[in-house]
Amino acid sequence: MRIATLITAAALILAIPAQAKMPFVKKAQEAGFAEVKDCKACHAALPVKKDGEMTERGKFLKATKAEKKAAEVDVNWLKDYKAK
Repeated sequence: MRIATLITAAALILAIPAQAKMPFVKKAQEAGFAEVKDCKACHAALPVKKDGEMTERGKFLKATKAEKKAAEVDVNWLKDYKAK
């Protein structure tokens, strides 16, 4: 019983990082950015890693976050993004 509980807890803990930022996709779609369908809109590789490779869109958001000294990315910044 104890082992089953540990396995279940470990599975939940490992699943949380993969889902932690999924709300960004939902927020982007609600803001009218239909081209953002999943994490790969900004992240070049899955699973997503904190300092992993980014797409041009992801690099733009990361640079804007640094420029604005923001704590978190705001998907509304995508209105200023011009695809290359």
